[in-house]
Amino acid sequence: MRVLKLMILPLVISSLIAGSASLNARMNGKIALRTLVYFATTSLMNAALGIALVLLIHPGDPDLHNTIDRSTDKRAVNLLDSLLDLGRNVFPDNLFQASFQQAHTVYLPKPSISNTFNETFNETSLVDVDSGVDAQRQDAEPTLIRVIQYRSGTNTLGIVFFCLVFGTFLGTIGEKGQVVVDFFSAIFEVVMKMVTCVMWLTPVGISSVIAGKILSVDDLHMVMAQLMWFILTVTIGVVLYQFVIMQVIYYVVVRRNPFKFYAGLIQAMLTAFATASTAAALPVTFRCMNDKLRVDQRITRFVLPIGCNINMDGTALFISIASIFIAQMSGMTLGFGEIVTVLLTSTAASMSSASVPSAALVLLLVVLTAIDAPVQDVTLLFAVDWFVDRIRTTNNMLGDCYTAAIVEELSRKELMALDAAILYQEIPISTPNGHVSLEGQTELDSTCTMPDAVIVDMNAVINKVQQQQQQHQHQHPHHQNGHANHKI
Repeated sequence: MRVLKLMILPLVISSLIAGSASLNARMNGKIALRTLVYFATTSLMNAALGIALVLLIHPGDPDLHNTIDRSTDKRAVNLLDSLLDLGRNVFPDNLFQASFQQAHTVYLPKPSISNTFNETFNETSLVDVDSGVDAQRQDAEPTLIRVIQYRSGTNTLGIVFFCLVFGTFLGTIGEKGQVVVDFFSAIFEVVMKMVTCVMWLTPVGISSVIAGKILSVDDLHMVMAQLMWFILTVTIGVVLYQFVIMQVIYYVVVRRNPFKFYAGLIQAMLTAFATASTAAALPVTFRCMNDKLRVDQRITRFVLPIGCNINMDGTALFISIASIFIAQMSGMTLGFGEIVTVLLTSTAASMSSASVPSAALVLLLVVLTAIDAPVQDVTLLFAVDWFVDRIRTTNNMLGDCYTAAIVEELSRKELMALDAAILYQEIPISTPNGHVSLEGQTELDSTCTMPDAVIVDMNAVINKVQQQQQQHQHQHPHHQNGHANHKI
């Protein structure tokens, strides 16, 4: 699993630059628009499905609220902060820092003047005078200030954005940039060969990771029994989306058997399930999509790296279910306005999710803050998140793959036009004097590397041929008429 994660960065960089450079800028814009619209639509659909299921099944039992110990850690979380963090990560100020750190907003207590003063001048008389004031200040709520900090973890979103723009402009400079495109294409092929070698270890790796996770839970039976209805609700949502909704969309758009496509992604699904990260499964997903399912590489190189950062169908489903589950557990009654709030914030939060395990629990705080549900109850879900995270990650990964197949079908005309243009440029065009020239070259250009004796003045040749024909007609007029009669 560590080796798979090692390959994510070179794979994302090489695939995006080579993929976006192989398409022209207008094509990139069309594909990006189709991809983002599809991502947003499916995330909204999953959030709506989650809300419908959680209201129908009603897994939140108020008795659970008292049986499990909860921490009283309250964290100030705001949807605006989450969206601003998304913006900061999309546009990193340092590309090298983005490869190992990502920006996020934290709220820290504002340092008081008396504390700073006491630390600077450690005088006992001042401490005695201010002791009463300090005691009063400790009782009061500390003032929190917003601070932008960096936490460890690859900022894949920023790297994706940079590579996308870089590749798009690389494709516009023509022959000059071809050596760079070939360089990144070669890197992509090398990494995929390395992935093929690692794949032999996958069964051992996956079973070990899952077994280790199960053994690390202290009382598995009690946790599963208490939160069984919650797990069941999420599982039903994932199964419904994977086996019904996704397959119907695929069949309607692509007009092929969707379950054959689904079966080709089993290996990638198992890897996503084990690692609980779409990004970690990305090398295997590429291999399945390109080698087994034969989806156009220009589309997969473009869609999959973007999808593993933005398209979080399973996360949208989970957040909507979990937020209403916690509200039900606290005895809250949600009105229509609050349900719409959950729908929209779940969709927005899922698209700003980091592609790391358990990232959804942080985003859940955003939604709970929006509907005034108890934020500290999130700790209840830590006990089962190791399992639920794996289920929703397979949904995220499959969402990316089906998006690539659907975008390929919708962009088929543009891809064929692009293929035709490339083919037209590569076909040698024969010139009247028998030489071969490429499209866009003049006769003189095509022969400029040959000896002077080969260069022919075409006007002189045409004039000479016409003179010979005229002479022939004058010399044999009856023969010419005979030919004409024979043709009639």
